[in-house]
Amino acid sequence: QVQLVESGGGLVQPGGSRRLSCAASVNIGSVNSMSWYRQAPGKEREWVATIARGDRTNYVDSVKGRFTISRDNANNTMYLQMNSLKSEDTAVYYCKLRVAWSSRDYWGQGTQVTVSL
Repeated sequence: QVQLVESGGGLVQPGGSRRLSCAASVNIGSVNSMSWYRQAPGKEREWVATIARGDRTNYVDSVKGRFTISRDNANNTMYLQMNSLKSEDTAVYYCKLRVAWSSRDYWGQGTQVTVSL
C-alpha cells in the first residue's frame, strides 16, 4: 500500500511562514492528484489545496495568495508553503494521494501546525 509521511509542522508566530512536506512511497509522477487537508480542534476536516495533472492547482478561498502547493517528482515529495499565517490556520495538516490503480485514497498521519504568540 501507499505510505505517506508528513513533516514540517510546529509552532509559528502569526504572520510567519512554514513549509510542510509529504514524502510518498510511490512514484508521484504517476498519481492522479495530491492534496492537503487540515482539521482544527472541534471542526471537521477541511480541504485546503490540490495539485493535479499538468501541475494544475486549486485552493480553498481562505488560503489563496498565502499558501502554495507544489511537488518534486524526483524526490516523491509534495509541499505546502504557508505564508502570512493566521491563528485560524492552526490545525493538523494531512497529505492525501489519489491513484489510478486503487479505488481508495491514501492518507498520511498528519502534522500539527500551531500559529500563536
